[in-house]
Amino acid sequence: MATSNSHRAAGRAVTPLRHSGRALRGTGGAAVLGTVLLGSAFAGGAAQAAPAAPANAPSAVTQAAAPAAPAPAQALSSSEKLRWGSQGSSVEQLQSALNDEGSSLAVDGKFGPRTHGAVKDYQQANGLQVDGVVGPETRGSLNGSAPVVGGGGASVPAPASSSSSTGQAIVDAARTQMGAAYSWGSSNPGVSFDCSGLTQYAYKQVGIDLPRTSGQQVDAGTQISKSEAQPGDLVVWPGHLGIYAGGDKVVDAGRSPGAVTERTIWGNPTFVSFR
Repeated sequence: MATSNSHRAAGRAVTPLRHSGRALRGTGGAAVLGTVLLGSAFAGGAAQAAPAAPANAPSAVTQAAAPAAPAPAQALSSSEKLRWGSQGSSVEQLQSALNDEGSSLAVDGKFGPRTHGAVKDYQQANGLQVDGVVGPETRGSLNGSAPVVGGGGASVPAPASSSSSTGQAIVDAARTQMGAAYSWGSSNPGVSFDCSGLTQYAYKQVGIDLPRTSGQQVDAGTQISKSEAQPGDLVVWPGHLGIYAGGDKVVDAGRSPGAVTERTIWGNPTFVSFR
């Protein structure tokens, strides 16, 4: 008499298909999870379902698509040096940044005496070199970063050819007035100049607005050594200045000989740059 075999070979996996099917239908994932369980069982491996993710957890796709947090905006986006006579949107950014620090400047894009004074006040209040020039250290401080020790690394200087051509243009502009008479307080092209009137005129021809008096011009620039001087820089004596023409020459409006001339530098002047 034939009897049904109720025994299984040792080690063979037994899969309770009915119970699994009911459990899977209860979880709402019968098709996928059932395949996993059956495949695992027939392979002889232990079948374990991964825990369900929380309902409110973002998917991997959602996480990958999330935009990165924007970088903090900088008060000054330009790396150019700003000083008395600078103009444009970079100066507007500077004026706005100084106003955020307590100044009350007109945001007009013109670096004049009020902006110069506000820069010096900010530099003094923040332990920076007080020179009225916005270089790497002052710019970094306004942008919220640590000062750059020694002022290195953060500035992108203008190409030497650009700086040289501008300096030569300043010299050439001064030379066009050679022969004009010397007259104190005058800035009258083709007629008469005093020393600072000539330098202001020559710089204006290349778009740089210098203050009017010799003392203000010296304060607005950066003192350099004679070895660093390039054509277009200022040559400064007590109470007098002119424009360095290179080759130990200066173009200036002097009381003696009473006219705008180009002559050999004398004595031990200092040099001031607006580069």
